Formats: sequence, structure tokens, C-alpha cells
Amino acid sequence: MSDGRRAARRSPGEPWGGVRPFSIKTKLGALVVISVLITTGLMMVAMRTETELRFITVFSMIATLLITQFVAHSLTSPLDEMNAVARSISHGDYSRRVSENRRDELGDLAQTINVMADELEAQDRQRKELVANVSHELRTPIAGLRGVLENIVDGVTEADPETMRTALKQTERLGRLVETLLDLSRLDNGVVPLKKRRFEVWPYLSGVLKEANMVASARAGIASGSGSHTRTDVHLHLDVSPPELTAHADPERIHQVVANLIDNAVKHSPPHGRVTVKARRGAQPESLELEVLDEGPGIPRSEWHRVFERFNRGAVSRPHGPGSDGGTGLGLAIARWAVDLHGGRIGVAESERGCRILVTLPGLPSVPS
Repeated sequence: MSDGRRAARRSPGEPWGGVRPFSIKTKLGALVVISVLITTGLMMVAMRTETELRFITVFSMIATLLITQFVAHSLTSPLDEMNAVARSISHGDYSRRVSENRRDELGDLAQTINVMADELEAQDRQRKELVANVSHELRTPIAGLRGVLENIVDGVTEADPETMRTALKQTERLGRLVETLLDLSRLDNGVVPLKKRRFEVWPYLSGVLKEANMVASARAGIASGSGSHTRTDVHLHLDVSPPELTAHADPERIHQVVANLIDNAVKHSPPHGRVTVKARRGAQPESLELEVLDEGPGIPRSEWHRVFERFNRGAVSRPHGPGSDGGTGLGLAIARWAVDLHGGRIGVAESERGCRILVTLPGLPSVPS
């Protein structure tokens, strides 16, 4: 739901302390009162002018029918428009919207339908982008692998170790992309249960950073452009305060978050840059605030809300550092989903230099005193 429409949406209790002067109930009540007044007035006129009752009855019925027809038309006309828009949406046309010029319940319903159309249109656009991006990501390594194998079969190149390493590189890229997509699918389906427990932050994060260095070193010899960084020139720095800091979360999911954030930061770091992982105590018991900072070019503020979308690579047209290919655009999306599972928050924060990603994990729920 867009913020503008959410802000413009009126509460049923507004205004005037719960009384809505333009609600359908008020209009129907006014219709009854006006009909009674007309009938009463005509009866009084008939008594004073000695007009026959049958004429008064006919006039009263005509006046009431005209007023009722006017009110009924004002109620059914927007319903017809909503029906037409809903029918268009059911056929996949999300371009039509309902007029929002009423101040009653039908106006609220029109806003709800328009918000629903906005969300369905956005989801449809994301679905198309997802299919296009997945197709592109799969096609690139498949085309590379096919070219290598065709050259071997045609005798253009020999199946020497270097050629086979190239084939292995493309195969690994395919495997990692499929694993990432499966992770996203499991997160979407809610089949990834959280196994929260209390753990010490410093030794835990120290292990994550060591593992990131080991993986980069192992991959540096055989692969590049795989969607995971292969750089060993970037220094990873850990800053935990206080050193005995503990947190309550799912270590496996948080490992996924930190590893993906580090991977993204390293890719966009300058040569021999520095990536810092900070951990601080949050406001709640066993809560945790994590920061991952790099010395890269940073993210434009206009892109902050999009960096956690799937397959989003921002406005970056080329890699920022050696070993950076921009990635698959899925790492930050997975990090966001893992944080969301904890009920936490993740986002881009202000930074004097580079990019600063801030993660807040809620920890233990507050116990009422």
C-alpha cells in the first residue's frame, strides 16, 4: 500500500467524534426524515385546502419516489464503477482506478479497491521482473558452460585443467543461484522455523568473519563472476561492545544475514578497503544492533528503499572493485527476509563514507511488571 494512499485513507470514526455527516447511514436517515416531512406537509395542506386524500397520496408517493431514485442512483452508480474496475483487475488489467470523490463508506471502499489495484500491479510487475531476471541469471552461466563444452567437442580447445576450471566456475554459479532461489522460496513459504537461543556475540561474529575470509580465499583461485566475492584484499574488522555482549536469536539465520551483508560490502569496496562489522546492545533484553560499513561509493538515498528488493542491483552500471560483478541481487533480499522473520528491522543508514547497513534484532520480549 502506498504511503500517500494510506495517509489519505480516512478512519471510519472520523470526523466529529465518530459521527460521519456524509455516511450512507446518515443519508438513508435523512431520506426517511424528508419523506415523512413531505408527507406530513402535504397532509396539512390537504386538511387546510380540503383537497381529496387520494391526490395528496399520489403527490406524496411521487415526491418520495423521486427522492428515493436520486439517493439510490447516487449509491448504485459508484458500485457499478467498482464492479467494472474489479472485473478489469480480474482479467489482469491493473490500469483502471475507481473515482475517489465521495466522503462516505463507498469512498472508503473505492480507496481500498485502488490500493488493492496498486499492490496487485506492483506484485505483477515484480513477478515479471523476477522471471526476466532469473532467466537472465540462468542463461549467462548456461551459455558460458555450453560454449566451453562445444569448443571441447569440436576440438577447438582441449579439456585441459584451465578449460575445466572455467566450466566448473559456471557450474558453481548455477548451483549457487539455485540454492539462493530455494532459500528465498523456503522463506516465502514460511517453512524455515526459527531456532532462537542465547549466544555470545563476539565469538559468533568472529567465526562468521573468519569463514568469509576462508571462502573468499578458496574461491579466489578458481572462480570469479560467480555472484559471491572472491576478493582477499579487503580487510574485515570486527567491533563488539561490550565484549561479553549476548543476544537471543537464530544463529543460523543471523549468519545468513551477516554473511550476505559482508559479501555485498566487500564487492563494493575499493582495492584494499575495509569492511567493519559493529555489534551493540539494543534497547530490549538480549536485543542486538548490527552495523556493516564499507568504504565504497555508497548508495544514493533514492535507492535506499529498493536495495533489499530481489534482483535489484541499484543504479550501478559496473562493478566497483576487483572481483565484483554486482552479484545476483538476491543476497540483501534474503537478509531482509531473515531479519523480518525475527521481527527486526534492516535498512540503509546515514554514513559519512561508503554504505552503512543497520540491523536491529528485538531479542527477548518484554515481560510486563
